[in-house]
Amino acid sequence: WPEPNETPKFGERPPIRMPENLDPKTCEITTKPLHVVHVTAEMAPVAKVGGLGDVVTGLARAHLCQGHNVEVCIPYYSSLEGKVEDVQHVMDFDVPKGEQWEWDGEKEIRMSDFQWSMYSGKIGGCPIIALRPAFREGSNLFVGQRIYGGSYNEAEAYLSFCRASLECLRVTGRDPNVIHVHEWQCSAVAMLYWDVYHAQGLLNNAKVMLTIHNMDNTGECREEEFMATGVPGSEFNTLEKAMDERTIGHNPERLCLMKGAIVYSNYVTTVSPTYAREALNGSAGFLGKTLLKERTKFSGVINGVDTEIWDARLDNFLPANFKPGTMEGKALCKKYVQMGLGMNVDPHKPLVVCISRLVPQKGINLIEHAIPRTKEKGGQFILLGSGHSDPPFQNLAESVYKNDKDVKLLIFYSDALSHLLYAAADCVLVPSMFEPCGLTQMIAMCYGALPIVRKTGGLADTVHDVDDPSMSDSKKNGFVFEGADNNSLDGALDRAMRYYHERKPWWKGMQEQVMDIDNSWERAGEEYVQLYRMITGIREDNDHY
Repeated sequence: WPEPNETPKFGERPPIRMPENLDPKTCEITTKPLHVVHVTAEMAPVAKVGGLGDVVTGLARAHLCQGHNVEVCIPYYSSLEGKVEDVQHVMDFDVPKGEQWEWDGEKEIRMSDFQWSMYSGKIGGCPIIALRPAFREGSNLFVGQRIYGGSYNEAEAYLSFCRASLECLRVTGRDPNVIHVHEWQCSAVAMLYWDVYHAQGLLNNAKVMLTIHNMDNTGECREEEFMATGVPGSEFNTLEKAMDERTIGHNPERLCLMKGAIVYSNYVTTVSPTYAREALNGSAGFLGKTLLKERTKFSGVINGVDTEIWDARLDNFLPANFKPGTMEGKALCKKYVQMGLGMNVDPHKPLVVCISRLVPQKGINLIEHAIPRTKEKGGQFILLGSGHSDPPFQNLAESVYKNDKDVKLLIFYSDALSHLLYAAADCVLVPSMFEPCGLTQMIAMCYGALPIVRKTGGLADTVHDVDDPSMSDSKKNGFVFEGADNNSLDGALDRAMRYYHERKPWWKGMQEQVMDIDNSWERAGEEYVQLYRMITGIREDNDHY
């Protein structure tokens, strides 16, 4: 058993464990494989800042397992050196690039060839195409200690990358069925594909899908910045194409790259049905008008959980594994965490865990309120996370709760510790102000923890209140509140605490029920395959639609 002051620190040493014996995961192999190329700025686990990287890797793995030909095109950030499996330099190739100069009131466009280098390799077991400016160019694009961390102009970097990714497909003879682009960084791919590569017969086969992971960042850029693609921005700077309506009447008027991709893509997804509805009903700001116009090709698909990483039956970070029918390991994990963090070791106290970035979006005021409320109701609370709003939580950790045996505020992030906390938790709190999809609540269920969530975005799609009379018992899986105030949170949190204390057999049954929910990428991946087949017209042999 661990101790609070052990070396190495709790959560950093591998526990002794006995994994379940499971048959290898198998997939149903497709009879009509698709060639899909993702174009993205992130890919887990080595080029990841947020959920985008998890989605790309999880989706690619799911489709590879089904027999599809999947490649991921990503910038070869300097921070990826030594982190790509089987990396090989394939070729150098020239890509058109333009610059706009102004001299004595006269504007001049200068075109040139800019050389890029192509590398092959694997990230997370998935084949990649990694692109960066060739050494001879002496460019600083994608050079930095981390992704998004360089001194280069991000708009120029990603616009150049978009053109390079399409040129790479052309010069290597790739003509995939689907080009799947992600977020504003890669939105220009959709625009350039149809108006340059397809229009000139350079690439003929593909249909384009855009996935919007977060509508907060839409990719505003100036006409002269767009010249990094080798195409004048003026060609797209119209209301019907990519003009940013917010800049109408300004000098100069600007482009919105995400708007352009919405217009040009054959299909647009976002990461949950509710987030899609919220976008159409006003939460997407000025983009809502474009989405409404294109709503027949817009929908939400819930993300999946990567079960190669998050699986209570096989998780290497756990001291004991568990699954429905043999749940004893979960109680051992709870005791292991209580001992390792120096908490009261008491199986009768409900343990509420919150694993979150500490930023306003995540409902930090509600998180702060939940700490004393949980203790007041006879529970324990553990917070693991960091972010812009660290200071008040750090202050609480070092003062009010410094020696508290029922509250631990861990103001940092540890992947290993997060696995332990999910496994130990009775409840996982996710009180977000808005949440496009959210993975925390789905990971919690994979580990037999009941989520307590605010009803928004993907949280509304994946968590259904245990007391909701409109839901069948088989779909009930957590505690939901709608307001953004403390009283609303209390209603859900208090019920969870009360049910844990008063309805032990029911609670154990719910733990097993939520673990049986299919939140995997195999489920989500199949939804994407159906959309791919719809836009390409390539059906499985047994399809009848």
